[in-house]
Amino acid sequence: MSVTIGIDPHKSTHTAVAVDRDEHQIARLTLAADRHQTDRLLAWAEPLDADRVWAIESAAGLGRLLAQQLVAAGEHVVDVPPTLAARVRLLGSSKASKNDPNDALATAIAGLRHCGLRTVGRDGHTAILRLVADRHHDLVALRTQSACRLHVMLRELAAGGAPLRISAAHGIEFLELIDVGHDLVAAERKRLAHEHLADIRRIDAELAAIRDRIRDAVIASGTTLCELHGVGPVVAAIVLGHVHDIARFRTRAQFASYNGTAPIEASSANRERHRLNPRGNRHLNHAIHMIAVTQVAHDTPGRAYYLRRQAEGKTRKEALRALKRRISDAVWRQLQIDTRATS
Repeated sequence: MSVTIGIDPHKSTHTAVAVDRDEHQIARLTLAADRHQTDRLLAWAEPLDADRVWAIESAAGLGRLLAQQLVAAGEHVVDVPPTLAARVRLLGSSKASKNDPNDALATAIAGLRHCGLRTVGRDGHTAILRLVADRHHDLVALRTQSACRLHVMLRELAAGGAPLRISAAHGIEFLELIDVGHDLVAAERKRLAHEHLADIRRIDAELAAIRDRIRDAVIASGTTLCELHGVGPVVAAIVLGHVHDIARFRTRAQFASYNGTAPIEASSANRERHRLNPRGNRHLNHAIHMIAVTQVAHDTPGRAYYLRRQAEGKTRKEALRALKRRISDAVWRQLQIDTRATS
């Protein structure tokens, strides 16, 4: 008897439900999320069946730690997307109530009935690339936030404010020219502006350090992705970190659908049309967009294709979207080459 165990993970507790091949619930357990969680789950599952599959909802998100612990213990673990688990729960008349046991049951049924679910493996080098790429993204967002707040202070201290693009060094020079006199409010604004400048200088140093780590991690990966025009270490880290394993995309069309560069069909009756795809992995879509913008700005085959599509009557945005799809295909091919070279 094969057993599928669905797990609905949370920050403080996990709920596990075991089902047989006929979707009958045979056991259920709710346990605290602590350092003993894996031992307790394995001890509970041991009498059920040695031939078991663990289906964890969002094994790449909230359930990542538990999934990695089970994989390290030699268990077979699959990742069930939350949307799939919710669909199973809603389609089952007796399983429609929203609670942890029903969520775990729906996850187990999804793991039992749906083929093609991602098998969870041990975190490898791509996890490092994902971590450093995400850190770079967060630091850029923090710097933008500090810069915007700095501009607000400078605008309220001097008519017209400071130039839009201003470095920390130029910001200090700009502040030294401002005399607030005995105005206590202006003095506090100037003090806050200095604090924002200090934040920017600190973040700039952290950005330089994380870029060095990204470069080293990309070199260690052995990828040839940087051979594509417009792909630097940061873009390569984003792509490799979010793709994880290109083998899960059997065709370039599947990869384009995943990264959002494939348009969505919106046909009706005899009218065929497509519209922009707002879905997909937005981090990957942004990376491909940066590659496209870089290629258009230089004398590359990508720029020639972009201009040719405009000559055919496409708008700039339409031509850029067409170029992004071609770049998606090129990235897919390059990652396939890397996979074959390492296998």
